[in-house]
Amino acid sequence: MSVSTTNSLRVRTDGKFFRLGVEKFHVKGIAYGPFSTNSHGEFFPEQDQTRKDFFQIQRLGANLLRVYYVPPRWFLNLAEEHGLKLLVDIPWNKHLCFLDTESGRSEARKAVSRAAAACASHPAVFALSVVNEIPPDIVRWSGAEAVARFIDELVRVIKNTDPRCLCTFGNFPSTEYLRPKEIDFHCYNVYIHQPQAFRNYLSRLQMIADSKPLILGEFGIDTLREGPERQSEILGWSIEHAFRGGLAGAIAFAYSDDWFKDGKQITDWAFGITSADRSPKPSFEMVQRQFQAAPYFPLDRYPFVSVVVACYNGAKTLQACLESLNKLNYPDFELILVDDGSDDRTAEIASKFGNVQYLRHSTNQGLSVARNTGIESAQGEVVAFTDSDCRTDQDWLYYLVADLLNGSFAGIGGHNLLPPEDSKVAAAVMVSPGGPTHVMLTDHLAEHIPGCNMAFYKWALIEAGCFDPLYRKAGDDVDLCWRLQQRGYSLGFSPSGFVWHYRRSTIREYLRQQRGYGEAEALLVHRHPEYFNWFGSSLWQGRIYSPSNFGVITRPPIIYHGVFGSGFFQTLYSTPPSLALMLVTSLEYHILLTVPLSILSVVFPILWPLAITSVTISLAVCTVAAAQANLSKAKISLWLRPLIAFLFFIQPIVRGWARHRGRLSVRRTSLGDHESLDSVSLRGTGVRFDVLAYWNEPNLGRVDYLNRVMERLDEKGWPNKRDAGWNPFDIEILGSPWCHLHLITASEALLNRREILRCRLRTVWTLLSKTTFCSMLGIELLIVGIWGSESPLLGLLLLTLPAFGFWVAREQNDLQRLISVFLDDLAKELELTKIEKEPALPSEKEDAKGARKPTRKGANRLFAWLRLRF
Repeated sequence: MSVSTTNSLRVRTDGKFFRLGVEKFHVKGIAYGPFSTNSHGEFFPEQDQTRKDFFQIQRLGANLLRVYYVPPRWFLNLAEEHGLKLLVDIPWNKHLCFLDTESGRSEARKAVSRAAAACASHPAVFALSVVNEIPPDIVRWSGAEAVARFIDELVRVIKNTDPRCLCTFGNFPSTEYLRPKEIDFHCYNVYIHQPQAFRNYLSRLQMIADSKPLILGEFGIDTLREGPERQSEILGWSIEHAFRGGLAGAIAFAYSDDWFKDGKQITDWAFGITSADRSPKPSFEMVQRQFQAAPYFPLDRYPFVSVVVACYNGAKTLQACLESLNKLNYPDFELILVDDGSDDRTAEIASKFGNVQYLRHSTNQGLSVARNTGIESAQGEVVAFTDSDCRTDQDWLYYLVADLLNGSFAGIGGHNLLPPEDSKVAAAVMVSPGGPTHVMLTDHLAEHIPGCNMAFYKWALIEAGCFDPLYRKAGDDVDLCWRLQQRGYSLGFSPSGFVWHYRRSTIREYLRQQRGYGEAEALLVHRHPEYFNWFGSSLWQGRIYSPSNFGVITRPPIIYHGVFGSGFFQTLYSTPPSLALMLVTSLEYHILLTVPLSILSVVFPILWPLAITSVTISLAVCTVAAAQANLSKAKISLWLRPLIAFLFFIQPIVRGWARHRGRLSVRRTSLGDHESLDSVSLRGTGVRFDVLAYWNEPNLGRVDYLNRVMERLDEKGWPNKRDAGWNPFDIEILGSPWCHLHLITASEALLNRREILRCRLRTVWTLLSKTTFCSMLGIELLIVGIWGSESPLLGLLLLTLPAFGFWVAREQNDLQRLISVFLDDLAKELELTKIEKEPALPSEKEDAKGARKPTRKGANRLFAWLRLRF
């Protein structure tokens, strides 16, 4: 593409990067100025000097200049002539308390408006920066939220004049916490001169930038204090780390030591890669070499990658998926499409791509089996996965593999972004609850990576047993991530290895997806109960990065300013959304409160206000959540937020129903299938199962014993949860929806190196049992309050409480009996001898005399039994 053709186009954002026409535009920039005024009073060199500078900048390999004043028209035309784009900073009195007066705000608006008009639609303009480095004490004085809102207002001023113009603002570590919403990309000025600290901070900035592009607006070093060689070294690795870190570009400060600031020529700083007379310094050649290599610095090695796409009736988006995979910028990979029994045009579309290995299941066997088929055929050292409703960025594999190799990870994932061409309903679905997202423990370490964008070493997949066929629709990625972490492996995150993910385009498809997720959660609770709370919702340790707020934000973020607001790094700590408020949208809330109140209101009209209030509270929370959703400006419509509020209301009900239905069916199967002849024969015999004791003659350690118990429970498919360090039990065994069992062990060391291993089996009511009991009691008290004790329903209802308690107690007894027989069987395998009758155990002092310890009898035994039961 010729220079004239290239510059007739405008740069636009494209996910985490920029695009100029069909090609990616990677910013390789140099700061130009600021200079003293020329003969026309402009803060730029004379035209002849500018032309000479541009020739030299072309030799440098730069494609962008950052200028600190709005350029005149001749400067814009000259930049276009030399194939240079311009990032234009708009100067105004940012150093004053500008939000305190209308005149201060008006001055800023006018400056931005004039700049937008002067630069409107010019092809040399890359972007406008509405402000650069607002002093942190000014931001602290006015308030971070107010300043961020004003930056957004200035962006809107530009967009009203030139809607296609990219907008940003120049931020720096001292105001890192500023988070305006309407900028098109993030631009940070970073002066850190230690490589590891620099890399770490770029990773942090990538988390802040999230799904938007990130560029380094300034970086550099003073040669007067550090020397030319040190400048060359630092600029060299800064450029390399920036592009290896997946940034969309970097702008070195500065082109020349000719520097005019605050009304005077600066002579005691020298950041230029050329001197004031434009003589190149050693850093000029270094920057030239690094810009030539950028953006694709070579990896240490390029492992062969197998890309697996599982598809079931995905013909609608499959062609776009395969076309994108054929454009990957990676030297050594294969493409494997697994058709999981599709009955649409999947086979026909696959036949158009001769380099795609096409595998077909005769019947639909589920997502996990399809992915395992791909793994079995994969020849790569690394196996990457995406879905048929995704299209990959051309550099997807380059960044995924680079970040995988740079960390001690077994697997890695990345963003899944909404394609710009996707529908407005899809945009609403994206910011509604329940979408695929990543969970981060640190800026590098992930707790979960979404299945539509992930890659693993093949050896890690094999060692973990690949994907569990139990998960047919979803949940396979979550299960695999947890199993790998339980084996001691880590997962990473590549911020620039992203895919475009088409969301569900109708409400029916979205709710069908959420039902599938609910069913998967029921299976996950069964396999990994330690990761879920009582309601069956997942417990994540890390921060969830999602365009949807998974709760309502009720508190402002906390900002660390440093003492007297003087910290160089001033950080925002976001407060997590309130999950407690979201409980009023849950299925459990409606079942326990809204539905009973509505039913009782038919008989007792006085309860109608309570029933209406219950629904109103839920709808109000959904409305607030929809108002807080971060919608793309291009997708905003009047009907969109009401739709999002509706999805916030209906999604927990649909997904919760599927989850609980699945949990009930799984639990009944898991308990009933493990009845043994021994446990049946012991039913009703009066034998105690709450305390067991074994002679530990093999001297098996208590912790080793517990690990063997958990291994065997896993083999038998009994869901269990280990002590996290805060629990009063060693293992919790999830027996049924109504009761669980807590296993507590103790080891008694006796004389003659003998040892007794004791097990206490304590059953407890589940939350469902407790809430059911309390609901029944509440209904009875309500009837008494309204009709009095003479109500004919009261006598019948009074019988339900003891009946329910008796039924749960029987469930407890069955669970206790089953686990005791299970532990006896395990003890035989471990060569532990069960103690049927408690022996006389002498203490050390009484051993010679043969005195016995007192035993618990009578009332003590009764009280102990009651305490263990209830």
